[in-house]
Amino acid sequence: MSTTRPRPIRVRRELITQASAAQELGCSVRTIRRYIASGQIPAVRLGREIRIDPVDLDAFLRPVRS
Repeated sequence: MSTTRPRPIRVRRELITQASAAQELGCSVRTIRRYIASGQIPAVRLGREIRIDPVDLDAFLRPVRS
């Protein structure tokens, strides 16, 4: 009797641009860059572009919304 493990399901989320994050927060792209540089918002570099996971942006906003 062989047991096979189910493959994990990978959830793929779309990453957003700095401009989209700025629009969501109601601030400038420059402010978003400052948040990224200070480590307050995690971001990934894809080639020459910097993208933000919407989940991370939501986590950044969570203390403000509460």
